[in-house]
Formats: sequence, structure tokens, C-alpha cells
Amino acid sequence: MTIDRRTLLLASMSTLLPAGVLAAQDKPSPETFDYGPAKLDIYAPDGARNLPVVFFVHGGAWRFGKRSQVNAKPAFLLANGFCFVSIDYRMLPQADVATQAGDVEKAYAYVRANIAQHGGDPNRIVGMGHSAGCHLIALTGMRGELPGVAGLLLDDTRAYDLAALAKNGGMVRAYSRVFSDPSQWAVLSPASYVDGRKHPPTFIAYSRADGRGEQSTAFAERLRASGTDVTLFDGSAYTHTSINRDFGEGDDALTIAALAFLKSTVG
Repeated sequence: MTIDRRTLLLASMSTLLPAGVLAAQDKPSPETFDYGPAKLDIYAPDGARNLPVVFFVHGGAWRFGKRSQVNAKPAFLLANGFCFVSIDYRMLPQADVATQAGDVEKAYAYVRANIAQHGGDPNRIVGMGHSAGCHLIALTGMRGELPGVAGLLLDDTRAYDLAALAKNGGMVRAYSRVFSDPSQWAVLSPASYVDGRKHPPTFIAYSRADGRGEQSTAFAERLRASGTDVTLFDGSAYTHTSINRDFGEGDDALTIAALAFLKSTVG
């Protein structure tokens, strides 16, 4: 499925998307835990029991960012019947991208082992990431290192296929600094792990930032060819910043489409 504004409007009118989407209320406070390499925050509604979980990895060009930069996501998702987890991971130059992917895997393993104590269902976890975090969730999810993950919600990266990115002139700025060794491009590309097997349902959103649409569409087509259920969201109305910042606002188009995906996958 490909979702653009017209598709979203028609889906809403035909009640394919959830009616009465709940808006975020008060900002919830998390509990913070040390999972080994870094810390993570768990947000859960009072009295939560066996709720689906969104496991979030922040962006920041693999060099910046922190787990508290979640905007309206926790409040919105808790209001709509989810637990929410946001993780820190070690940044460049302290840790390279391969190490960061390992941190994501360790954080996920910790959450899967412990989330039931906080009212979450370890068998209904959706991995979500924005920008660099989108790349890390896609990479770890595609190579099978998020065992039991129910779905992936990928929000705006160009780093699905690094060799293709370089061929198309996109290996510039942050990408050229982070992925400076061509011998590592294949192992650090989510697309390298697609062929030959079906993957969890995947929602792919892209903004109007350079190259996002082309890379996201190519990755979606590759996933579909493997038999994976893919939803592609045309977010060309968004900037790279706003496609993350606006998530969780009740009238936001991406939020509505992503919530429909979440409900159909783990709801």
C-alpha cells in the first residue's frame, strides 16, 4: 500500500483508519533503566497490562540526540493503548555505526525481557526510528537481530542502500563522514538483508528532504518483492524535522496513518 494525501482522505472517509483517534493529554513521566551500554525510558499507562509496545530510536546523524527528544509520541501512544520506550545509544565518535546497531539490539533484548513488568506485551513490539534511528532500526530489523519484533515503523532516512546512495551522488555531508569506508557499505545497508525471506510488516515514511522519496520507494519495492507487507507513506508535505516532530499530534496525517498500521499489526 502507498499512502498519499488522497489515499489517506479516502481511507478516513471509508473508516479504514481508526475513528476517534485520541489526542495526547498530559506529558507522561518515564521510568529510566540502564540496559548496559546506555539508558532507556519506559512510558506506560497506569494499570497497564499486556499492551503493545513502540520501541523508539532517536535520530541525530549518528552523532547527536538523546532519548528524551520524543515530543508528543509518549503521550499520544499511551492515550491510544500502547507502552512506549525510547533509548539512548552510544554516539560517534565513541562508537561506530556497527556498535550502535549492537546497542539497539541490547536495548531491545532488555525491553523484551522486562516490559511485561511494566504492562507491555513482549510479543507485540514494533520498532520505530527517525533519521539515523530509522537506519538503525531498519538495519537490526532486516538482519533478524530484533527477535520476535512484530513490525517496523521507519521514519525518513536515505541510508537503506549505501552503495546505491553513493552511485546516485547522495554520499555527502553526514553520510560521507559516517560511512567513509566503502567496504562496510553492504554490511551496514538494511537492503542487503532483504532478499530471500519475508520480513515483519513495515511502514516506511519519507519527507521531501533530498533523496528520501527515491531511497524509501526503492527499499519498499525490494521488501515487497520478498513478500513483506509494506505501507509506503508519501510525506512530501513534511520537512525532515517536522515528519518526526509532528508525530503524535492528533490531526497529523502521518500519525493517523501510522496508528492505523500499528493497530492492524499489534492492536
